[in-house]
Amino acid sequence: MPAIAVESTQRGYIIPIGGAERKKGKKPAILGRFVELCGGDDARILVIPTASLLNETGPQYEELFKSMGARSMCVPIENREECFNEETLRILGEATGVFITGGNQLRLSTILGGTPVARLIRSMNAGGVHVAGTSAGAAIVSEHMIAGGRSGSSPRESGVELAPGLGLTNRVIIDQHFNQRQRMGRLLAALSFNPFACGLGIDENTAAFIAPDGRMEVLGNGTVTVVDPSDLRHSSMSYVRRAEAVTLIGLKLHVLAEGAHFNVETRIATLD
Repeated sequence: MPAIAVESTQRGYIIPIGGAERKKGKKPAILGRFVELCGGDDARILVIPTASLLNETGPQYEELFKSMGARSMCVPIENREECFNEETLRILGEATGVFITGGNQLRLSTILGGTPVARLIRSMNAGGVHVAGTSAGAAIVSEHMIAGGRSGSSPRESGVELAPGLGLTNRVIIDQHFNQRQRMGRLLAALSFNPFACGLGIDENTAAFIAPDGRMEVLGNGTVTVVDPSDLRHSSMSYVRRAEAVTLIGLKLHVLAEGAHFNVETRIATLD
């Protein structure tokens, strides 16, 4: 379960981004909105580039946030030992926003999972600090993380690989680069294992801004595909053979573009 919010303290936003978000221009909409939430010119944003194998990924985001007026620092965390570093934890603890870059989500879960860094991010988000992640960084914010799987539109047995995420929310399972990489099948397969959660399939250059009360707003030029399994009446996942197609009856689907909302608590989609 997510960390319990401190009494009288509002939980921070959770902001999964589908990857390939716009970075050029006077003020890129998604990243600019994140900076504003974190305090604008008073924002202190910590960039965690663990998922990426490219040395330039973290510094690029650090400079990008600085160009928007925020104070920003990149802290490369390359192994689990570094997650116990007192200086790293001190720097993290001073942030008003945490940004997790893209790359390989299994690097995130195997390096950060269960460490003091992961626990501190959870408690900080419960205490009001906003956490955003793009691509792999988006996948890991939920309790159940999609680590890999088949492309395609239909769910199949063995069609998805799941791993533990940071657990900032247990209300959703997130997939990214959604329509660009045809990931409906693996999101549906993930939901067949855990129909408690809603599925969010987030397109590139698109973000879901999930507020403390569970109200989600879509921002960007793609869509967020919401799959709600709360009325799921039948799933064949438990008895189909390996790699066979899966039957799912009773799913509800929403396709939401910029300005649309969905409440992950009430499961109601709206346009206001």
